[in-house]
Amino acid sequence: MLDLMPSLGTWRPAVSGQRCAVATIVAAGGSVPRPLGTSMLVSEHGDVLGSLSGGCVEGAVVEAALQAMHDGGSRLESFGYSAEDAFAVGLTCGGELEVHIQPTGTAGLDLALLNSAGGNSLALIRRLDTAGGAVVVPDPASFSAAGSRELSVLLGGDDAVIRAAAAQLEPLLHGGRAGLVRLAPAEGCGSTVPEAEPLTLFVESRLPSARMLIFGANDFGAALLPAGKLLGYEVTLCDARPAFSSQGRFLAADRLVTDWPHRYLAAEAAAGRIDSRTVVCVLTHDPKFDIPLLETALGLDLAYVGAMGSRRSHRQRIDGLLDRGIPAEALERLHSPIGLDLGAVTPAEVAVSITAEILASRAPHPASSGGSLKDGTGPIHHTNTPEQSKVTSWT
Repeated sequence: MLDLMPSLGTWRPAVSGQRCAVATIVAAGGSVPRPLGTSMLVSEHGDVLGSLSGGCVEGAVVEAALQAMHDGGSRLESFGYSAEDAFAVGLTCGGELEVHIQPTGTAGLDLALLNSAGGNSLALIRRLDTAGGAVVVPDPASFSAAGSRELSVLLGGDDAVIRAAAAQLEPLLHGGRAGLVRLAPAEGCGSTVPEAEPLTLFVESRLPSARMLIFGANDFGAALLPAGKLLGYEVTLCDARPAFSSQGRFLAADRLVTDWPHRYLAAEAAAGRIDSRTVVCVLTHDPKFDIPLLETALGLDLAYVGAMGSRRSHRQRIDGLLDRGIPAEALERLHSPIGLDLGAVTPAEVAVSITAEILASRAPHPASSGGSLKDGTGPIHHTNTPEQSKVTSWT
């Protein structure tokens, strides 16, 4: 649902107050084109905002959404691939989707409220079982289940259920991820009620854009800057030399900083502006900048640390870091020489190589070293965790 927020304020059916239903991917298995949390809005007149599969199941979802608005209740639809029935609605990629469809304005799902919440940081917790309900979380990064009165009401006020929910909810919220959470009913495992309905929550969390810090105002930094922005990063370019960092070709950076790299990174970390999603690319290719910067970077919890240079430069860099007392296990996190081996030569090609390695490093399953999809086997799309890669039964 949160993926539609940027367009919600200008989508005519929502602005004009038409009845709508939201369809959201809440579970996925195998190879699927879109991640959990991807949503599509359908108006009472059949207008559509968003897409779930690129066209495979949208027609059936629209029909189900219109029926849900007519009935006034939510529903769960499952889509897969049927080799036996060529005309069946399903995913030609062979994956499976579970799509939850719910009329807006019911069970706490208020488009106007979501739109007014706005901001770069927002989360939505929806209860998908019969009880229904929703909670909007304005600051998911600092959310605590134990201190949320709204969550307590959503979960029926049972302390044991709230504690169990917190263990699964908080990592999703703090990490800016989406996921399905299933909990035993309040009666617990010893309940005498046969086949009691599980308490089912769907979590969507959106945090501010992750940061890419590029150190080195040179041709390679200029090429990596737009590539990082294309991937959705908030890009900072930092260089200690004013004559380099003040060049007009770097003005597209979200932040342009003239400072010693290691000093800037340490200050940002101390101010809490660095997190585990942050990417650091060291392109300065100068030991007086590289060594203290990498010493600082490898002491932080970062998603990726890469450094440019030849293999000879890399060996010298490793020796310098070992001399400074950096443990060998920390050096294993260093991507140096930076980038995947794609045969890149020009700055633009090197930028592709670097961003490809960043994507490979953050994938939930290890990626092959520059391997072609045509030479692989199995699904080309993977869900974020083993639990998410399996479509579980609804009850």
